[in-house]
Formats: sequence, structure tokens, C-alpha cells
Amino acid sequence: MRRSTGGLHLLEVSVMAASKMSVPLAVVVVLSVLLTGATHAGPEMDPYKILGVTRSASQAEIKKVYKRLAKEWHPDKNKNPGAEDMFIKITKSYEILSSEDKRANYDRYGQTDDTQPYGGARYGHRHDSFYFDESFYNFPFNSKNQRDFADNKYTLQFNQYVNDVVPDSYKRPYLIKITSDWCFSCIHIEPVWKEVVQEMETLGVGIGVVDVGHERRLANHLGAHRTPSILGVINGKVTFFHYAVAKEHLRQFVEDLLPQRLVEWVTDKNDLQFLSSWHELNKPHVLLFDQVPVVPLLYKLTAFAYKDYLQFGYVDQGLSETANLQKQFNINTYAPTMLVFKENIDKPADIIQAKGMKKQIIDEFMSNNRFLLVPRLVNQKLFDELCPVKQFHRRRKFCVLLITGDEETFSFGNHAFLSFASTNTKDVVRFAYVYQRLQQPLCDIFTQNKDSAESSAQVVILERRNAAGKALFKPVTAWNGSEDDKQRLLEELERLQKDPSILVHDAMLPELNNEFASMFVIRWIYASYDYLSEVIDDILHNNWREMMPLLSLIFSALFILFGTVVIQAFSDSSEDKQTKPKAKDGSKAENGSPGTSSRPPKKSFVEVTELTDITYISNLVKLRPGHMNIVLVLTDTSKNILLSKFAKEVYSFTGSPTLHFSFLNIDKHGEWMNTLLEYAQDAMQIDEDDGGNHKMDYTGYVLALNGHKKYLCLFKPVYTGEDPGSKSSEDEGAGSGGRSRSSSRDDHPPRRSKRSRSLSTLQTHHKLDRLALWMERLMEGTLHRYYIPTWPGLDKITPSK
Repeated sequence: MRRSTGGLHLLEVSVMAASKMSVPLAVVVVLSVLLTGATHAGPEMDPYKILGVTRSASQAEIKKVYKRLAKEWHPDKNKNPGAEDMFIKITKSYEILSSEDKRANYDRYGQTDDTQPYGGARYGHRHDSFYFDESFYNFPFNSKNQRDFADNKYTLQFNQYVNDVVPDSYKRPYLIKITSDWCFSCIHIEPVWKEVVQEMETLGVGIGVVDVGHERRLANHLGAHRTPSILGVINGKVTFFHYAVAKEHLRQFVEDLLPQRLVEWVTDKNDLQFLSSWHELNKPHVLLFDQVPVVPLLYKLTAFAYKDYLQFGYVDQGLSETANLQKQFNINTYAPTMLVFKENIDKPADIIQAKGMKKQIIDEFMSNNRFLLVPRLVNQKLFDELCPVKQFHRRRKFCVLLITGDEETFSFGNHAFLSFASTNTKDVVRFAYVYQRLQQPLCDIFTQNKDSAESSAQVVILERRNAAGKALFKPVTAWNGSEDDKQRLLEELERLQKDPSILVHDAMLPELNNEFASMFVIRWIYASYDYLSEVIDDILHNNWREMMPLLSLIFSALFILFGTVVIQAFSDSSEDKQTKPKAKDGSKAENGSPGTSSRPPKKSFVEVTELTDITYISNLVKLRPGHMNIVLVLTDTSKNILLSKFAKEVYSFTGSPTLHFSFLNIDKHGEWMNTLLEYAQDAMQIDEDDGGNHKMDYTGYVLALNGHKKYLCLFKPVYTGEDPGSKSSEDEGAGSGGRSRSSSRDDHPPRRSKRSRSLSTLQTHHKLDRLALWMERLMEGTLHRYYIPTWPGLDKITPSK
């Protein structure tokens, strides 16, 4: 009993101990499960780890790594079974990290800008304040083999788009969806997309799906930078859809893609004008009678597909203005009716009527009525379709060609030829006519007697043998529309069916002239109008990314235009440029100065500023490298005379952008001048012979100051031999001109002679006679430079009290 009791006691203790430990154990188990669930709920793949870059990596580093990994793991090069999945992961990682918005969104929340997870299917997230758990829907993201079968049917590749879709877009519009395996938002539009695809495809609209993950090149080519996106392609041009994804909006979007003038509204007032234009347009005309107030989309799509062959009109049976048309052609109101008119506008050549017109029926109806009974050869394309090249013996086609004119004298024969063609229509024979005046090279080959052909029409039977232009033909008869002409032509056609070898002549046919080339301008205007309408629509919807190339082009053109206007506004007129150099040359010839400078002056005056303590820093100390300031030294009494002379001498050099012109008043800033020449020891030789007590006269001196390199070039008035008291001093100084020129070209100024002491008495207006020559040498760089350690301080140029 004791043992059993003890055993029982031990059992109770163990149970109690287990019960005491069960609470913390349960907590540990629950926490571990939660952490494990959180670990699984987090993103399974880190784009930084996949690409092997740090979170602080730049875009250039990310792009470089992506290119290397993409080449390494591309499925076409890497035969590893997991290469395709790894390549997709690399592509998705680069898609996130290459976009600043997606990268920032991922760094903060572990999500892309589409708010889809970058991980497995069990990752839950919030979208528009609602919580979605993808495991509930069981969406197989990143699974190429489990994609929607409907999308696989319409998947586009780059080569397929360029080679098939773009050429086909000139016959029908395309509706393309841009999607991705990681695009959760694409699921929201999927029901509407499927419904629209089902409807648009039956109407003849092309459908395409581009997966960004597998066709990034095509997405970039289309300009699609986000998913989901929907765009339309027509005539090779891409247009983006900007509205909410709804069936009505997408239907209207497809309708807006089509040109505006495909179908003409026809009433009792313009029906004759519409039907009678068959001769001018060289096309059959199609009329659709229906009771809806708008042109059906199916009819618009048909008009776009056959716009090169047929002219389309629409008659609203609900309008009172169309009652006579309905009565004339006996139109029933219970079903849409389609009539085709050719040369006879009073009677339709073909008719179709049905409640639910299908696209296949309409296409067959249009294909059988693409040409008139006797169309005119207006271009090479029409010639190739009417008279195709022989391919097989049983499928050979013969063309009966009437060579005629558009004058009134040929009208009877032309009508007779049309009447003959309408009663002798056969599958192997096509009838056509050509105006000799408009297709002269072709007619010269067929007409044996050119002189007679110009005054009368002629009928030729031909068969094209190859695409290079070789053809067999036989001139039948001169044609004036008589019964004898008809009989001879009928006999030749009967012989042709029995023996095609009667076509005894062969020739190489030239390419036909395009008679409708002049209509290109009108079509271009219409196309420009449609394009501008789309541009305005894009601007209104702020589609800036797609509009950026166009906006850049527009602003560049405006900038160039504005710059041109500004330059022309500030430039001198041609007359001013011609008269000013003449006056300048005359003044320089009068003063013995050199002629022109390398650049013509831009202004009709010389800007000369005063060098003071206010302009000292900007005009000298901080002067830009390569620029020089030409400073004239003067006094209050000589200011007006010297400035006028200075302007004449330096005018021809004002075209140089590196030269600036100033003057220094020595009465105010004499201390600055003395300090400057003290710094330039070589320049101090100018007053060595004058003694220390004699005050030097610097009037008429010119300084060329280079503020950046700290050097100056010095011009000093030189005595030229003229008598100060003589009025004709210029003539008297001609004999000593060589001496003064040689002395002025020395690098160091010579010692002053007794004659040079008369410098102080030299007339003021002669002091700058040699300045233009000195300026030429300054521009050549042959003047001596006096370097200084530093420019005098600002206190030196402050006016003395």
C-alpha cells in the first residue's frame, strides 16, 4: 500500500509539475508558430540579395550587376534547369531596384508600387484600405506554365509586334494590355478585359498582351513603364488609355483611335454628290442604312480596313431627311441594309441585308466589290491587283486595257467600253482603262502608231508574266465604240480562251505614275489634325512620361526660335554695319592708324567706364581670365578731347569680347598710378631723367591691365615730329614716322632726349595718334609685359580729399 500510495503520490506530483509547466510551454509554442508564420508571410526573395548589391548601391552599380547576371542566367545560354526561374527573379529584382518609387516602397514596406508582394502566394497585404490574402484566391504568381490561357493566346513578342502587328495596324486597330506576373492590380481589370476582348475580337480589333517580365524590350519600345497599362496601336502609332477600366470606356477608346472622316453622313441633300464621286475617286461607294443615330463601330472598322478600295457612307433611317433615299432603293426598316454602287448610281451593284451582320459576311461582301467594273489604272498597286502576275496555267488573268483620254471626244468610246465590259464579264478577264496623258510611258509601249493613238483610243490585251515587269500583249483595234469595234474585240477574246499564244508582243512595262499623289497633302493635313487631337488629349490627362519626347521637341524649337529673334533684335542692321566701318576707316586714314581688327564691332559706340573705387574690384582685381581692361589716363581738362580721340582709335577693337575700356582721372587717383608704376620697376624708367622733384605728367597714357595674370602693357604718347603750334602737324610729321615707330616698338623705353622733353607741351589731341598701332600689337601679343606682385589696394584708388 505504501509503495502503491507512494507511486500514486509521485504520479500526482508529476502531473502537477506538468500542469505548472504547461502554461509557459504553450506560450513558447505559440510564439514559435507565430514567428514561423511571420517568417513565411514575409517576402521569400530579397532583390538586393538576388542581385548581390547593398541597400546603398547606386543605379549605375545595380544596372552593371543586372547586365552581368542577365547574361549569365539567360535561359538561351544557361542550360541549368533552374536558370529560367533565376532569370525571372533577376529581372523582377532589377525592375524594383531600377525604379526610385518601387525601390523606396520596397525598402519601407517590402512591396512594389503596385502593392503586390515580392514573394510567395501566401503573402497578405493591403490594397486601397482592403486586406487581400492571395492564398484565398490561389493565384499562381510567377508561374509561366500556369498563366491564364486567354492571355497566352494573345501574347506578343518583339519581333512579332514589329513584323506583324505594326503592318496590320494600317488595316485594323490593336488593343494591347501590359501586364506582369507580379501585378496584383492586373487581376482587378481582368474580368472587364476578358469581356472587352470577346466583343472587340468579333468586330475585327486586334488583341495583344505584353508580359513585362518576359518582353521588357517590347514594353520599353511601346513606352509602357507601369503595369497594368492598356494602349492602342493604329497606323503604327501608339496611344495610351487614360480612363477607368470599364467596358464603355474601352469601347469608346477603340472608336477614338479610328480617323474621324472614315464614314460620310448621307441624306437626301448630298446623296447624288456622294455617289457621283466614283469617277473622281475611282472607287465603288457603299451605303449602310440603319436606325441607330450613330455609325456602328463594326461599320467604322470595316471602313478603315477597306479605305483604299471603297468609299463609305451612312444613312440614318430615323431622320426625315433620308425618307426619299429609303423609298428610292426600297429599304426595309427591320434590318440593316448595305448597298454597293459602282458606275451606275441609280442601281446598286450588290446588296446585303441581315439583322445581325457578322464580320466574316461583311468582309466577303467587301472583297467581292473592291473594284469598279472598269477601273482606271491610277497607280502601280491597283495595276498589280487588277492584272496580277501569272502564277499557274489555270489561274492566269488577262487584262483588256483601253488607252484613251479624258477629253469630251473620248466620252462616247469610254461609255461603249464600259457597256461592253458589263455584258462580257468573265473570271479570267479584267477590264480597265488608262489615260494616255497621265500614263504616257506605259501607253507608248502598247501603241504601235503613236501619232494615230493620240487622236483615237486603242484596246490592248495583255498578260503579265513576272513581277519584274515583263508582259505579253497584243493591240486589238482602234476603239471608237462602234459595233464593229465591239465585235472584233469579242472575237479576239474568244480566240484568247482557246489559244493564249496570240499575244505575240512582249515588253518590259514601266512602273505607273501615282495619279493621286497630289492628295497626299490633304491626307497629311487630316493626319496632323488627328495627331494634334491626341496630343491635346494626352496633355489633358497628364500623361507626361509618354509626352516627354514631344514636349522636349516643342520646347527646343521654341527656344531656338526665341533665341534667333533675340539675336536679330540686338544685332545691328546691315546698313549700320556698312556705314560705320566706312567712317571708321576714313578717320583712321586721316590719323595714320591701321585698318581693321579681326572681329567687326557689334555696336555703333564705345562703352568706356570710369575706373573708381566702386568699379575697381569688378573691372580689374576679379577680371575674368583672358580678359583685359584698356585704361586711358586723363585729367579733368583733357577729358572730353582724349575720350573722343580714344573712342575713335579703339572702335575697331570693340568687337573682341575679351577687351574692356575704362578711363582713370589722374587728378583724383594720382596716388594709385604712382603706386602701380612703383610695383612695375621696369616701367619706372620713364621718369628717371626727370629727377625726383619733377612731377610726371601721365595725361594720354594708356594701360592694358590683365587682372588675372597681374601684368600691364604701357602706351606712352610719342612725339611724331609735328609742330605743336602748326595746324598741319600731321603732314610735317611724316618724315620722322619711322623713328617714332621704331622707338615705340622697343621692349624698354629709351632714354629721353631733349626733343622728347616737348612731350608735356604736345597738343592734347595728338597724344593718342599711335594708339591704334599699339592696340594691334597688343592683340598680336608682341608688347612687353610689366609683371607686378599685386594690384594696389582699394585705399590707393579712393579719391583724395
